[in-house]
Amino acid sequence: MKKAKGFTLVELVIVIVIVGILSIVAVPIYRGYTRKAMASEGRALLGTIQTAQKVYYTEFAKFATITNTNFTTIIDVDARPNKYFRSFAVTASGDDWSASTSGVDSASGISITIKASRTGQPTWFDAGLNN
Repeated sequence: MKKAKGFTLVELVIVIVIVGILSIVAVPIYRGYTRKAMASEGRALLGTIQTAQKVYYTEFAKFATITNTNFTTIIDVDARPNKYFRSFAVTASGDDWSASTSGVDSASGISITIKASRTGQPTWFDAGLNN
């Protein structure tokens, strides 16, 4: 009598269950990493604004205030080529300033803010990365 070759139905079901459990665990972790990667574009945008604010302060002895926009010649920052963070706002008051941006499309719900002053280190706030 020949021995049958191949897999039994029970073995196939076990493999499918294991793959299902792994995907249940892996998909949320993957989504978290992709949202953090999207947020890095927003942090880069705000880092550009931070550098531009330092230059602006050096030239004019004050920080610039910019309403919600995607491009400004005041501090020469352009967010139009970005994929997820296409607009920003900057507020200034004396020696303090802050800038914020919010994600669009698949990065909606992510917002990033930087608060800084003429002296001291900036403070970063990220919201919406755990969704």
